[in-house]
Amino acid sequence: MAAKSFDMIVIGAGPGGYVAAIRGAQLGLNVAIVEREHLGGICLNWGCIPTKALLRSAEVFHLMHRAKEFGLSATGISYDLDAVVARSRGVAKQLSGGIGHLMKKNKITVFMGAATIPAKGKVTVKTDKGSEDLESKAIILATGARARELPGLEADGDLVWTYKHALQPKRMPKRLLVIGSGAIGIEFASFFNTLGADTTVVEVMDRVLPVEDAEVSAFARKAFVKQGMKILEKTTVKKLDRSPGKVVAHLESNGATTTQEFDTVISAVGIIGNVEGLGLEALGVKIDRTHVVTDEYCRTGVEGLYAIGDIAGAPWLAHKASHEGVMVAELVGGGHPHPIKPNSIAGCTYCHPQVASVGLTEAKAKEAGYELKVGRFPFIGNGKAIALGEAEGFIKTIFDAKTGEMLGAHMVGAEVTELIQGYVVGRQLETTEQDLMNTVFPHPTLSEMMHESVLDAYGRALHM
Repeated sequence: MAAKSFDMIVIGAGPGGYVAAIRGAQLGLNVAIVEREHLGGICLNWGCIPTKALLRSAEVFHLMHRAKEFGLSATGISYDLDAVVARSRGVAKQLSGGIGHLMKKNKITVFMGAATIPAKGKVTVKTDKGSEDLESKAIILATGARARELPGLEADGDLVWTYKHALQPKRMPKRLLVIGSGAIGIEFASFFNTLGADTTVVEVMDRVLPVEDAEVSAFARKAFVKQGMKILEKTTVKKLDRSPGKVVAHLESNGATTTQEFDTVISAVGIIGNVEGLGLEALGVKIDRTHVVTDEYCRTGVEGLYAIGDIAGAPWLAHKASHEGVMVAELVGGGHPHPIKPNSIAGCTYCHPQVASVGLTEAKAKEAGYELKVGRFPFIGNGKAIALGEAEGFIKTIFDAKTGEMLGAHMVGAEVTELIQGYVVGRQLETTEQDLMNTVFPHPTLSEMMHESVLDAYGRALHM
């Protein structure tokens, strides 16, 4: 049988792949997409979306306990873990079904199965019914990544969990150990801690949320400890002794090893790219530490082969993958898109309090040799934050003293994952401190703190 021919073939239907396919179809390309598991990928089915649904349940539960502060009364507050998880799965299912609808609407041919690239411009898909041969001058790799597993700390689904097990917990942990304090680790720690698990977080670096600005990390740490979490920094989990119903963790810090007992461990120590089994090595694709090496336009160096999203390296964020997908589809469609600037991509962590940032941290900006103007504004100085009962947090802005360019913005507190976009737009439009100072922010909103933080960098804060 002759191979089916397409203008563009996308391998992987996560937020990078399915968005690339849609943009390609909008440009009039005949597009195929190959997915071995779920439309929507990890993000929709096992990542960003279902975790936010769980965290929302925890947030409402936390607020119910604070009812008295708001002049309300709530008694007999409890939760049903199975129902919390069922809601989360329902949210994921609704969105995953929506992707199927978008594929149909855009006339994208979907192949469910595992893809290999036997030669340049060729794709073979192993489906339930056998195999399909496809061909195209443009192939986009969007196969994503999976949880990294460290030797001796491998998940078993019973005592030691990955994010997938943690999203469908068989039980509520009593004593929980979370290994890794990046976004995934801290979000699960936040969820289970809020529901009453005795939670310990271990981080090998010298602070939690190590990619964030040091001041934000320090503030978040204080908040987590106040909520009852134990935070162990500069600590490594050397090994786990497993026996029925319990795990003894050997923890090494400053050369000394101690042991602690837990009933559940969540491993969140990073990710590795899904690069195996595709035939990439034979094609001559360069792979560095499980990630495909690309140029700024996501080109792999093999003609007509692109790689986007998690498989193409940091930052490992769904919105980065989607944006790269659009960029590559436009390249394939004959356009001239701008490459993505990694420093203009925001990172968001949905713990309690939320954390969000874009651009350089203060330390990184200093390292790069900039002379800085730094502003800060606390939530306690904002009327809306006080009215919401969310007066903890701050916003920090960093400017180049010479040009007024905003180099970075860092936030911790209520709803900062929504606020950060204001600064992202500012960076995209190359605004200066003057533009931001002259912008009228509506009152009463949390966004006014963004204005005040900029004013503070130049000694002009009004409410502090």
